[in-house]
Amino acid sequence: MSFNPTLLFFYSFAIVLVIAALKVITAKNPVHAALFLVLAFFNAAGIWMLLEAEFLSIALILVYVGAVMVLFLFVVMMLDLDVSHLRSQFKQFIPLASLVGAVIVAEMTLVLVRGFIGTINPMPKLTPEGESNSMSLGKMIYGEYVFNFEIAGIILLVAIVAAVALTLRRRKDHKTQDIASQIRTKASDRIRIVSMDAEKDHRQTGKK
Repeated sequence: MSFNPTLLFFYSFAIVLVIAALKVITAKNPVHAALFLVLAFFNAAGIWMLLEAEFLSIALILVYVGAVMVLFLFVVMMLDLDVSHLRSQFKQFIPLASLVGAVIVAEMTLVLVRGFIGTINPMPKLTPEGESNSMSLGKMIYGEYVFNFEIAGIILLVAIVAAVALTLRRRKDHKTQDIASQIRTKASDRIRIVSMDAEKDHRQTGKK
């Protein structure tokens, strides 16, 4: 049996990924859980790299590890969450969490069964000759799935507008920002120049 380094890397990434995912939901410290999630993202990016999905692998590291997870860490460390209070109510959510987990497992099983059973070659098709992975992905997104891509963009745009509208609404217990009045502000409205004979007062104080 010949040595296959690709298979060795795949099992190494997969084992570390599963362990890191388990530590995300079992770690007592939320900062440690976020760091284990970063480790899980790195190993998932490694698996995608083995599948020749270089663009998705780099995007996972840059977007999720470099931006989203850094934001998570800042929020977790700044909020100073009361972990003991959250864990005290853990048991009452076990039935609902078990139901949601069972539904997710069933959906993943259906997807895997339909994708792998009855197929001769379950591996993804290789990149066409003379094209990079990014070029093939761009042709697929902006060609075959351009309508779905535009719909997803519209949904995200609506979500952004809704979030901004909810944030900027006027509330009695919060101060609001008036951009128009800030633009019309002049230096004379904010600064008052007062003439004081500081040297004379200082000399008189020194003589006394």
